[in-house]
Amino acid sequence: MTAPENVAAKLEELQVNGEEEDDDDKVTPWEVTTTKASGIDYDKLIGNEEKNCVISTNFFFKISVRFGCRKLDEDIIARFERVTGHKACVMLRRGMFFAHRDFTSILDCKEKGEPFFLYTGRGASSGSLHLGHLVPFIFTKWLQEVFDVPLIVQMTDDEKFLWKDMTVDAAKKMSRENMKDIISVGFDLTKTFIFNNFDYMCPPFYENIVKIWKAVNGNQTRSIFGFTPEDCMGKAAFPAVEAAPCFASSFPHIFGEKGKKNDIPCLIPCAIDQDPYFRMCRDVAPKLKASKPSLIFSTFLPALQGAQTKMSSSEPNTCIFLDDTPKQIKNKINKYAFSGGQKTIEEHRAKGGNCDVDISFQFLRFFLEDDVELEKIREQYTKGELLSGELKARATVEVQKIIAEMAERRKNVTDETVDEFTKIRSFPYQY
Repeated sequence: MTAPENVAAKLEELQVNGEEEDDDDKVTPWEVTTTKASGIDYDKLIGNEEKNCVISTNFFFKISVRFGCRKLDEDIIARFERVTGHKACVMLRRGMFFAHRDFTSILDCKEKGEPFFLYTGRGASSGSLHLGHLVPFIFTKWLQEVFDVPLIVQMTDDEKFLWKDMTVDAAKKMSRENMKDIISVGFDLTKTFIFNNFDYMCPPFYENIVKIWKAVNGNQTRSIFGFTPEDCMGKAAFPAVEAAPCFASSFPHIFGEKGKKNDIPCLIPCAIDQDPYFRMCRDVAPKLKASKPSLIFSTFLPALQGAQTKMSSSEPNTCIFLDDTPKQIKNKINKYAFSGGQKTIEEHRAKGGNCDVDISFQFLRFFLEDDVELEKIREQYTKGELLSGELKARATVEVQKIIAEMAERRKNVTDETVDEFTKIRSFPYQY
């Protein structure tokens, strides 16, 4: 059995004098890292321990007490299933989406037949999106189908321009290509509006941005996001641009006159690192006499090399990209996916593997639909009955299937398709 290195050796590298060098879980909109082989401690992120859990630069990530974030527990999931009549999807029932802000208020809306909408998005990326980028979009597509509500997708090409050394045209082009990958997830054209910030700065949208600017002072933005005097002023201004789509009045072509009251709430599926933007927005909403956005947070799909960080487009060998071939996917998983197995077959048979740190198993947790099969794989690998190479082979098949389905849909997405999704138009809903 081949494995990059055994678990004990990996953990030993992370320890000094019997203790981990650093217990920090760093989670910001720009960086996600941990020193633990098992990855981010998500219970700590939303739990009662504030030691060493840092959000942005100087905010302890004690969200559940200080900021109102709550664990997405079994009772809420059971209520979701009762209200919608749908079984929770893989990512919800296995805890990949693990925390929320006021998700119960969205369930209240669904029960009462009151309107709400979905909002998500991403920054522009060079080249194809990767598997980690897919997670919130796959989940959002499922939510759209279950809730039957409008979806707003924001592409922050302006953010890319502000943070990177590139031209406006390059950022816009990159964003448009990313739209094609997002559309390939399978969103319903009649209920989905995708826009990039550079091209959709209409008066109602800009008015909301300016109102947010007026409601948040410079000290608050520095505290939340860690901006420094050396940063360009556009960086400090940008968070309001990501917050403005939370308000229905930003989209008069969809929500009409009712949207002007800003009493149509939204639900934002996103990774936990995006929380600072929307915590700020929730603080601002009452000042604008608007509904607070609700959020549902995901964990991170780990990098191939281990759960100490997430997949990153800037490091291609950490990722499975949507344009990778089946052979490339197989080679990447076999070569780079960190194994929770032992050094030798004999040792593995005797001691078993560690699913908590094994990246192939983590991929299956995210994407394998069959709960019974997943539990069987976990038991066999933990007992040493299933080898690392065999686990990698099973994960490879599942990832190849997901990418192949995306690739097939991607063939039919043209520039004209993008034009349809970005077109200003009404939706089949009455408000």
